[in-house]
Amino acid sequence: MRGSIIVPCYNEEAVIGITYDRIKNVITNISGVSFEIIFINDGSTDQTLNVLNVIAQRDKNVKILNFSRNFGHQPAVSAGIQFCSGDIAIIMDADLQDPPELIPEMIAIHLNEKANVVYAVRKRRKGESVWFKLSAKVFYKFINYLSDIPLPLDSGDFRLIDKRIMKEFKALKEKRKYVRGLIAFIGYKQVPLPYERDARFAGKTKYPFLKLWALAKNSLIYFTKKPLGMAVTTGFISILIGLVFIVYIFIRKYNNSIPIPGWASTAVLIVFSGGVQLLTIGVIGEYIGSMFEEIKGRPEYIISDIIEGAEEKR
Repeated sequence: MRGSIIVPCYNEEAVIGITYDRIKNVITNISGVSFEIIFINDGSTDQTLNVLNVIAQRDKNVKILNFSRNFGHQPAVSAGIQFCSGDIAIIMDADLQDPPELIPEMIAIHLNEKANVVYAVRKRRKGESVWFKLSAKVFYKFINYLSDIPLPLDSGDFRLIDKRIMKEFKALKEKRKYVRGLIAFIGYKQVPLPYERDARFAGKTKYPFLKLWALAKNSLIYFTKKPLGMAVTTGFISILIGLVFIVYIFIRKYNNSIPIPGWASTAVLIVFSGGVQLLTIGVIGEYIGSMFEEIKGRPEYIISDIIEGAEEKR
């Protein structure tokens, strides 16, 4: 059996050498499986590519996909899946929060339980703030509430996928892929593997709040149409509130009650209805924007160089 380790990298010069050493130490002791390690350099601005080149010069089983610029984590994972040649692939981050030492257990579950996917589930998150943990929990619950396809809670991209999953994934046509969501969409037998997530070994997180927000928005737009339905529902509710308010004004007026200040009520109605309209237009705009990105037909990523061992391909 042949396996592929897929490792997206962005400004990981401080840790990537150690990541390689730990992966190599683990896979060397796995019998019956030959491995390739695919590093995707996602437009790093530090010395990550130079470190990877040094690694590739001494290990013929290392492949480097060098992006022409920074395209993002999800396109990097997609590229790794597209270019891997293994019967199984293990996707993991370069920052060592995903311990390579779990790889043998993933393979054992894959073989013993005939699982097509073995996804790691975080029991604990070391080195992460309470705010980050809470927002991640709320995000997954919110996504599962809206999505037509349930996503595993507290699970990232750290997982094993087999050849069947890879074949189906490669056939998908979306440009802005949300990898863990698409793997859940593909289906087949998927088995969880609980683990304790380590703190980042070195460097800074590559998923600050704005990038997390973009990922959450992308997953919502691509995996559910419910926000459109919610916009329609919100519109109906606002209309009902407006009608109730109009009836209330007429009743007060014709019963000779205390007069209602006109400016205050008008301002409240304008602000409320304007907010609803902007929200609805924004939701529709996001869907239209996603369609626009898809129909342009631009590539998900551009690879400037492919380096295999000591040989370089263009």
